[in-house]
Amino acid sequence: MTNYEQWFQEQMKDPEFKKEYDSLGPEYQLVNLITEARANRGITQKDLARITGIDQAVISKIETGAREPGIRTLEKLANGLGYTFKLEPIDR
Repeated sequence: MTNYEQWFQEQMKDPEFKKEYDSLGPEYQLVNLITEARANRGITQKDLARITGIDQAVISKIETGAREPGIRTLEKLANGLGYTFKLEPIDR
């Protein structure tokens, strides 16, 4: 488990933190997935910027929640982290 994952698990034990995290929904979960995937691969924001062509400052803003990424940016980040970005229909 990475330091980030350990920190996150500790934070989730705090009811106020968990309530706020849960209220942010998919938007925050996406940011968390990007940050976690980058940390798990042991690459820096600068590395990810070089791989994706996205400015490091933009990646930083996305990871801190100061900027909401568009679909193309999400796709580039996913590909740069070794994932595909795919929208699937919800079974109803």
